[in-house]
Amino acid sequence: MRVYVAGNIVVDETWSINDLPQKGASIHGVKTSQDIGGKGANQAIVISRCGIETRLIAATGNDSNGAFIRQQIAHEALTLSPESYLTTHSDTSIILNSSDGDNAIITTTAAADALTLEKMLPYLADAQPGDILLQQGNFSLEKTRALFIWAKANGLITVFNPSPVNADFAQLWPLIDIAVVNQLEAELLRPAGVNHLVITQGAQGAWLITDHEKCFSPASTVRAVDSTGAGDTFLGVMLASALLRGMPPDELALQHASLAAAITVSRVGTVNAFPTQQELAALLATRSA
Repeated sequence: MRVYVAGNIVVDETWSINDLPQKGASIHGVKTSQDIGGKGANQAIVISRCGIETRLIAATGNDSNGAFIRQQIAHEALTLSPESYLTTHSDTSIILNSSDGDNAIITTTAAADALTLEKMLPYLADAQPGDILLQQGNFSLEKTRALFIWAKANGLITVFNPSPVNADFAQLWPLIDIAVVNQLEAELLRPAGVNHLVITQGAQGAWLITDHEKCFSPASTVRAVDSTGAGDTFLGVMLASALLRGMPPDELALQHASLAAAITVSRVGTVNAFPTQQELAALLATRSA
């Protein structure tokens, strides 16, 4: 089974600040790291580190950030397409980390917007029925819907993490097999008709809701220093845990995801904070958390 992640990849600049700024405020900060990120790339990297064959379809611009992205992604066990640079600026995220472990993120979408449906579909041509198409909220409603329609028509399992959230994404639920949303997204989008719905609640834990069950998995207790990428870690490990055992998401998958997310929040950065292949292999080998 192969996972196709259609999303974004960016350069993350992380800044440490005392508190998140109010409107009109001018504050001091310290740049603490530069890394690759973006929800599409984050989730693809985590899934691939779990030992799942992963294809990331994401755009890089023809600038220094695009070169940096490709240098960094070369260290990961996944395939990045398109192979060429697009004529645009690479996307960037500015991450503001406050002293209490909270964060705010500003992200550009020029490269993601330039990656048209026509440019993406050739990289899905070898997908087989039963493979996974995973998307986030970085594309327009129209492009997101078109990709999911293509996936359903070709027998793929569709997974949706609608973040950044767009109220119009509520139209897509009939196309989705597995949805992962946080509490605010669940309240805005009212997921309905999804076979497996996961509602994350940060430090509290996560709910799994299906036609047959509703179970809650508490979060692992840890001292959080940087919450960036925790949700992407959770999703990637939850999905990989289920796929490696040949079943849909279940309570054990949520437990594995919680343990992995706890590792991420205990470290500073984005990709550098994710669990390693060795850590994930040991974690996924556990049969009960």
